This record gives sequence, C-alpha cells and structure tokens, in this order.
Amino acid sequence: GNYYSQGEIRKKELEESCCVLGIPPSDVTVIDHRDLPDNPAVEWDTQLLATIVLEHIEAKNINLVVTFDEGGVSGHANHISLYTAVRYRVLYLHSERKLPEGCRVLVLESVSLVRKYISFLDVPLSCLLPTDVLFILTEEETEQAKSAMRCHRSQLLWFRHLYVLFSRYMVVNSLRLL
Repeated sequence: GNYYSQGEIRKKELEESCCVLGIPPSDVTVIDHRDLPDNPAVEWDTQLLATIVLEHIEAKNINLVVTFDEGGVSGHANHISLYTAVRYRVLYLHSERKLPEGCRVLVLESVSLVRKYISFLDVPLSCLLPTDVLFILTEEETEQAKSAMRCHRSQLLWFRHLYVLFSRYMVVNSLRLL
C-alpha cells in the first residue's frame, strides 16, 4: 500500500510481519499496480483484480485463498473490492470449470462493532454460531499475531493500538467457504 506515500516502508513492514508469522519473504508478493491504489475509499476494478488474483493462483499452484467478506471487516473499500473480485472470479471459474482442481476460497466473516472489540469474550458466541471454519488462537499464537501487527509501525495510529489490544480477530476468526 502506498497510501500517504509510504509504499516502501509498508512493504518492509509487511515482510517483517510475515517473518514473525514464519512466512519467508520469498513467499510474499506485493502488487504495485497504478489502477489499484491503496486507498480506503477507492473501489478497485473487479475484472482487473480478478485476473491478477487468478494469475497468482495458477502461477503459485495455490489451493487455498483467504480473503475478506462483503463487509471487508472494517468497511475498507479495497478489502471489499478484493472480496468482490475473488467472488466474481470464483463463481465464473466454477461455472466454466476453470478453477484449479482442489482450490478453495475462505472469507473472513465481518462481525458487529460490539463483537469486534470484545476480544476473547467473543469465543463462546463464535462457537455457537454456524460457520465453516473457526480458528481460536492459543495465548502464544495471540501474542505472535500481536507481534506481527506491531511490525506495521507506519499504520499503528492510536485506534489500531486499541484494535491490537481488544479485537476479537486477534483471538478468534470465523470463516465461510465461498
């Protein structure tokens, strides 16, 4: 993301964050496309983004794609655009039988503002609600996720510090198959 002209800084922060999670830099791809600006208010072109995503699925033999749902978790237009593009491409490819064999798509479910910020207190409710996949992080995994988030120093404004402390997404994530 080059929002606020911090593209190079944010790329380094992403690589550092991925390293904390055990993902080597060679497995990180940053797309810097002039028609896909990092901007929370800009909707990206569905066809273009869908084509780029498919190219990466095929080039890397990807069998699992995880993306945002239609709410983008935070309402971020770029996040929603990614969901729209993946949904468009997956439905098209399914109907044309062109999606790589065995490739699945999971979407991270957006929750209400109250649920979003009750941290581990959301675990019992998440366990009761229907979902396809539920990830509940251990205390160690939660600390690892928080360390990875703290690598994004250029984006850690006051409200993101609160997110790291209180967000249920640091502890529990519910996903559904697309």
